[in-house]
Amino acid sequence: MIHYIFDVDGTLTPSRGKMDENFSKFFFDFCTLNKVYLVTGSDRAKTIEQVGNVIYGMCKRVYNCSGSDVYIGDRNIYRHIWTLPDLARHFLEQCLEEEDFNIRTGNHIEERPGMVNYSVVGRNATQQDRDAFIEWEVFNGSRRRTANAFNIMFPALQATIGGETGIDITPRGSDKSQILRDFYRKRDEIIFFGDAMSEGGNDYPLGKLLQSPSKAYAVDNWNHTWNYLKVLT
Repeated sequence: MIHYIFDVDGTLTPSRGKMDENFSKFFFDFCTLNKVYLVTGSDRAKTIEQVGNVIYGMCKRVYNCSGSDVYIGDRNIYRHIWTLPDLARHFLEQCLEEEDFNIRTGNHIEERPGMVNYSVVGRNATQQDRDAFIEWEVFNGSRRRTANAFNIMFPALQATIGGETGIDITPRGSDKSQILRDFYRKRDEIIFFGDAMSEGGNDYPLGKLLQSPSKAYAVDNWNHTWNYLKVLT
C-alpha cells in the first residue's frame, strides 16, 4: 500500500498562498483514489486557508506544526506542548536586533504546538514585504547563518529553514521525521513530496530517512508536484 505525503508551502501551494483552483480539482480526485497525508510547519488554521476545508478533510491525517499537532478532519488526535527556553528566545531576539533588514511587521517569534517559527520580516508581512525579504536574503544568507549558529549554540534543539521567510525550531527529533512513528511499523511504501529537501531544509529530516521502496521527491513548486502526479497516475 502506498501512502502519499505532501508538504504544503511551495509544494502544493505558492509559499503562504492558496492552492491553484485547477490543481485543487485534480488533487481532490487524487485524494479520492489514494491515501494522502499533509505535513507542514504551519498550524491548522493557516493550512486550511491554503488548501481549503475540503482537501484538508479528505486527507487521512494532517500533521500540522511538523507533526506536533495532528488532525483527522476536525478532530485533534495528538498535540505536543513545548515552550522555547528563555535563553534560546533571547538568542533569537539578539539575532533579530542585529539584522539590517529594515521591514519589521511583528510576530517574529511565533509559538505553535511543539515548535516556534522565527522570521526577521515577521509573520504579519504582506506579499510585498515577503518579496523584499526574499530578495535581500539572496545576498545576505540570513536564515542559513542564523540556523547554523542556533544549532551550534543549542544542540538539544533543531533549527531548519522552512518556507521562504522563516526558520522552524523544535526539540531535536521533533521535526517532520517524527511522523514516521505512524508508518514504519506497518512497513508500507511512502512517497513524499517537499520543496526543502536539501540539508538544512525542514523537509530534509523526513526525506533522508525514507528507504526503498519509499521515495522522496524534491520539487521546485506546486506545478512541479502536479507534473510528478500526472506521471504517477
